[in-house]
Amino acid sequence: MGRSSHRVGPEWVVVPKRPPCGAHSVGGMDATLPILAGMVSTAVFASSVLPMLCKAARTRDLSSYSFGNITLANIGNAVHSVYVFHLPAGPIWFLHTFYVVSSALMLFWYLRYRPVRRGRPLTAAKAAPMAAVARGSQW
Repeated sequence: MGRSSHRVGPEWVVVPKRPPCGAHSVGGMDATLPILAGMVSTAVFASSVLPMLCKAARTRDLSSYSFGNITLANIGNAVHSVYVFHLPAGPIWFLHTFYVVSSALMLFWYLRYRPVRRGRPLTAAKAAPMAAVARGSQW
């Protein structure tokens, strides 16, 4: 902490300066603890998403994912970006950027690798009568 001096009557008094709000402490605790917690949680959350991304990239099978859910995640990330990127730079920026990129990648892969369907597949029960009609016999 620095010091400043003020004149009180005919004498000068030395008064310790307070650090700017949030500069060195957060609610009485050292600022490195929240930053460290943010870094650890970012690593944990990112590592929880990586297996999903690796499997989707390897198999190109995203049939277990919902298009609506992936789309809503991307919309939510876009709106939430307005809030996050107005915060001071920190671990939350890295975490949110990771979520934005991974959600966008999942949407891209979902649209790129989805199977093209030209109609509904026939079940075995429907296929037998259709084959009989095609042969000209009655069933």
